Amino acid sequence: MLQYLTGGAWGVVIRRIVEAGSRTMPLVALIFVPLAIGVYTHNIYEWTHMEPTAHAIEARGPYLTTWFWILRSAIYFALWGVMVYLLNKWGADQDKAGSVEDSRLILERASRFSGPTMVIYALVVTFAVVDWIMTLDPHWFSTMWGLLFVAGWGLSCFCFVVAILAFLMDRAPMDAVLGKRHFHDLGKLMLALTMVWAYFNFSQFLIIWSGNIPEETGWFLTRMKGGWGYMGVALILFHFAFPYLLLLKQDLKRKAKILASLALFILFMRLVDMFYQIGPTFRVDPSWTLPQGAFYVSWLDFVGPIAVGGIWLWYFFGQLMTRPIVPANDPYFEEAIAHGKGH
Repeated sequence: MLQYLTGGAWGVVIRRIVEAGSRTMPLVALIFVPLAIGVYTHNIYEWTHMEPTAHAIEARGPYLTTWFWILRSAIYFALWGVMVYLLNKWGADQDKAGSVEDSRLILERASRFSGPTMVIYALVVTFAVVDWIMTLDPHWFSTMWGLLFVAGWGLSCFCFVVAILAFLMDRAPMDAVLGKRHFHDLGKLMLALTMVWAYFNFSQFLIIWSGNIPEETGWFLTRMKGGWGYMGVALILFHFAFPYLLLLKQDLKRKAKILASLALFILFMRLVDMFYQIGPTFRVDPSWTLPQGAFYVSWLDFVGPIAVGGIWLWYFFGQLMTRPIVPANDPYFEEAIAHGKGH
């Protein structure tokens, strides 16, 4: 949607990759089902088995109820599904367009759709991550939460695209399409979103810490203890400072393999960030020798992401091969190729 709205040669060459990623939504919805079952059976979220008179529940009224949570989640996936269906339909229609004028009309339709839909998307993401992640601790809240994930998911998207493009750049037909400037443009977007992610995180911390409200600061206090504190420092150094300094170098952003290696490293740090956000809630030592929220790592912390990520990648590459990987009928396709080969 961002590329349809703003234009730019960088988006033409990545469009089919992003579309293939969006078509994995049915798989994501299927993977989400066990989480919904866990909510229904009161096995995941603390608020699902709290007394209705508890302050965290009473203050939020009917919002924190099992069935309303499941209904909202279904609405989120339905809205995302409509976005995915229409954007992919127009992409397929463009491949079948009989003239440049027909292709241009399809682009204009997608552009008009993308403006208001980007606002809706940001709102849906905000509500979704509040429901799915922030309510893991029903006593805590942050007004910056949605922005954090919009920036983080955007960064993950561009890092993933860079890694896929680097993999495809020596293979037909992408070897005749991709150029250094394409990677340079994507590297600049990675740099921008790295800074935005850091800004939102720092703003959230500064606002909550200076407010000094126990319900809010407790979330950070837990993550400052033991191994969580070291992980927080690692995120500052390796999710922000290290990528930021490297992405400032213009030459690095033009070297596809090096940029892809950095993109994969950032993706790994995105997983670390998610573990940092979610992990303390579920740190309950089976032997009860450690306090709840203490830092320790289980083999499931590795097997889970690898298994789910492997299934997702298998499905993604299957979707990627179902359609032409370049939008050859796009009226700006030749311009995009020339842009990539420029200096």
